[in-house]
Amino acid sequence: MADSKHVDEVSGVETTGHVWDGIRELNNPLPRWWLWSFYATIVFAIVYTILYPAWPLVSGATPGVLGWHSRATFDDTMKAVEAAQAGYLKQIAATPVDDIARNPDLEKFASAAGAASFKVNCSPCHGSGATGGVGYPNLNDDDWLWGGKITDIYTTILHGIRYEADPDTRMSQMPAFGHDGILTPAQISDVAWYVATLSGGQADPTAAARGKEVFAANCAACHGDQGQGGQEFGAPRLSDPIWLYKSGYDAIVAQVSNPQHGVMPAWSARLGDTTVKELAVFVHGLGGGK
Repeated sequence: MADSKHVDEVSGVETTGHVWDGIRELNNPLPRWWLWSFYATIVFAIVYTILYPAWPLVSGATPGVLGWHSRATFDDTMKAVEAAQAGYLKQIAATPVDDIARNPDLEKFASAAGAASFKVNCSPCHGSGATGGVGYPNLNDDDWLWGGKITDIYTTILHGIRYEADPDTRMSQMPAFGHDGILTPAQISDVAWYVATLSGGQADPTAAARGKEVFAANCAACHGDQGQGGQEFGAPRLSDPIWLYKSGYDAIVAQVSNPQHGVMPAWSARLGDTTVKELAVFVHGLGGGK
């Protein structure tokens, strides 16, 4: 609502002529400091757009009279970082992986670099926290198929598991006892009940007793007479509650009958020896390495 301007009786300030619900708007001028600050920002903006890249164009932006560009600053920063890292990388390349873990400064750098490489290359299978999943080992526990020493981990990453393109890959093959007719369905059922008891599971004692004999004749050579596993063969330990695939009687029957075999790439050709060492140091330091 608009009304004629007049001077407010209380403040002595002229009103703008705007009235709402009996309230008149005073025409107070803006503070001088606020006006000068506002004018300064306008001047600053004009000067900035002249000196630095600012206004977008069809194929770029105005370059600015100083010729400054964030890409040049980024490139200089990256060169400085690479120069700072060069010494550590040279040491890692020339140092055996088990000696890297004995050098606190080198171990710290290698572990940080390995953590970054792990997120890019390993987490899609092993998880961002290296907790694994069905068919993918948890790297935080102390259950290792091929050994948990840092040299074991290094070899595993370097050459992979059942990766046929690498002649030095770690290789093992569990027989398909059911598919190939090595054991009868009854024998497989019995040995599954026995294996379930090794990790504290419940089973029919009569069937488990028969399964123990089947286990001794067919499985103990790789998994050990007490199911303690065999790292020289990559044979899992069966006497703990950690399972690479699903647990329980049905899952054990399925694995004995027609086993699943995981494959891990050999990372030597893709990443190079230095990065593989960094990964080994990082994985070894997760808590499960020996």
